[in-house]
Amino acid sequence: MIKIGIIGMSAGNAHPYSWSSIINGKYDGEAISRLGYPAVAAYLNANQDTLGLPDARVTHVWTQDAGISKSIAASSGIEHVVEKMEDIIGNVDAVILARDDAEFHVEMARPFIEAGVPIFIDKPLAVSQPDLDWFAQQEAAGKFIMSCSSMRYANECRVVKQELTSLGKLELVTAVGKKDWLKYGVHMIEAMFATLDDPKVATVQHTGEKGKDVVHIVFENGLPATIHLFMDISGTFQLTFFGQQAWRMADIKNSYSMFRDNIIEFIRGVKDGRSRLDFAKTVNIINVIIAAEKSREAGGEIIYLK
Repeated sequence: MIKIGIIGMSAGNAHPYSWSSIINGKYDGEAISRLGYPAVAAYLNANQDTLGLPDARVTHVWTQDAGISKSIAASSGIEHVVEKMEDIIGNVDAVILARDDAEFHVEMARPFIEAGVPIFIDKPLAVSQPDLDWFAQQEAAGKFIMSCSSMRYANECRVVKQELTSLGKLELVTAVGKKDWLKYGVHMIEAMFATLDDPKVATVQHTGEKGKDVVHIVFENGLPATIHLFMDISGTFQLTFFGQQAWRMADIKNSYSMFRDNIIEFIRGVKDGRSRLDFAKTVNIINVIIAAEKSREAGGEIIYLK
């Protein structure tokens, strides 16, 4: 049995509730809805028959707010609410940092990484070069760090991936999503890159504006892609792959399935003693996030990635 600690909570991100529920097989749908996450309660209700993972359990929780920590514990059947996040060290086999405001990731992950505790860090891993460099140095030193958007494991993209060769030579890939670039661009990049087998990127250019982000990517093989993140459009996560013979769209809606598969992959890695997701793939993705923001700040300058 893999014992897991959940740490952190950020506004609008219900992962401490949903991921703990997926692992432990217990949740309070009414309480989750009252807290402002009815969509989370809905997908947990719809998937009650597959809730609970046989080889893992969330045993400890800490957030910045003791009341929220107790609420998560009560909802998901977590035995221990700790006063300091460092109190988890020595009592668990792995930690999930379930907070998606990347500026706090180094600070919160550091004690666990330095103690050698395997850690999954919610997306995006980093939004600055110094933070990304720090994580890369730690991983290169042998620390277990896994981070990604769960859209890497979206079933809708896997269906497209198995049909890619039937499209003929790819000419263009597009992605459209809601919300902002720094927190949600990673979703679209992760889904796109995973479907394409994580190609290396040649150039990145931001041609939109803040809140209406348009990012143009050219891969080293010459394939162009555009990602559109608009704050005020209706909620969507969709990717379209255009080939010379046919095209396919992935309309990503099954959050529960991709979250569950992501958690399973993390747990499998903990058992194996190393992450099953090549960290270089994560670096490739975060480099695009950082480059696009740099391009926007420079008025649309083309950024060349090595």
